[in-house]
Amino acid sequence: MAQVLTLARPYARAAFSVARADQQMASWSAYLAFAALVALDPHIIALHGDPRVTPGQMQALHLPPDAASGGAFARFLEVLAVAGRLNLLPFIRDEFDALRRDAEATLEVSVTSAQALDEAAQARLSESLARRYGRHIRLNLRQDQALVAGVILEVEGKVIDGSMRGRLQRLAGALAHGN
Repeated sequence: MAQVLTLARPYARAAFSVARADQQMASWSAYLAFAALVALDPHIIALHGDPRVTPGQMQALHLPPDAASGGAFARFLEVLAVAGRLNLLPFIRDEFDALRRDAEATLEVSVTSAQALDEAAQARLSESLARRYGRHIRLNLRQDQALVAGVILEVEGKVIDGSMRGRLQRLAGALAHGN
């Protein structure tokens, strides 16, 4: 895994440099998301290394429909296709998005709640997290009724479990171990 990230990082930095210079970071992020999904498709994976499929054909498969065929993103895909590195696209996308979040001083937070959060609750949560982390917050919201109540936050690889289910599990664990 570390080797794959080492290979993907320079491509992500190059893509980020071009996207930032052209003020197209959002477009490139969307293009990379599309291309990464294509790269993960089992049918496409089977084509990697097939001598009957040219780099140009592989590039065309990964090019989003709304991207210009002669544009910067198409040339980026061409470089990857010729080098046989299109399989790195999911990792390039992740690295690119991390660079973008850092540049925009944005932190992505996954929020899983028992019930849907209304806009006021989302705003309060965003403001609280922005004060704590000193960055703009982008919430990725999910619902899981099994939580009973409360929320689970995932921030920078840390999980903050404020759900009723989590509290009950911790209580059950404490009772089972005599604490």
